[in-house]
Amino acid sequence: MTLGFLLPFIPWIKAFHVASVIAWMAGMFYLPRLYVYHCETAVGSLSSERFKVMERRLFKQIINPGMIASWVFGLAMALTPGVINWAAGWWHVKLAAVLLLSGFHGALSRWRRDFLNDRNRHGQRFYRIANEVPTVLMLIVVIMVIVQPF
Repeated sequence: MTLGFLLPFIPWIKAFHVASVIAWMAGMFYLPRLYVYHCETAVGSLSSERFKVMERRLFKQIINPGMIASWVFGLAMALTPGVINWAAGWWHVKLAAVLLLSGFHGALSRWRRDFLNDRNRHGQRFYRIANEVPTVLMLIVVIMVIVQPF
């Protein structure tokens, strides 16, 4: 299935894709940092409850819409004839990194539910390391799209 009628709108689709990726990544960079700080609070404390609200709002109002829009605009470009050279190998690596980012998104959601239910099982160090995952994957995506080394 191709969406050839979208070809005249590709610059707009790319612009909205980039903007939605920025929103998604901003949230993915910040949420693990909130988890680091949330680990320092006592269960049931006012601070802990405040972090729960901040984490929920960030996830529901920025990260989720950013990911959904990124996928929608990305798929729209992928399904528009002539936008991607399917013989090139870079897009395979980019797709793998985006799938891993989506999986990390799911892990952030699970960890948020753990905090929400006062059942966090990880320490600050875990979340500090987890905070680097989206950065590495984002670099892979950017290099694949801009440099197209394969």
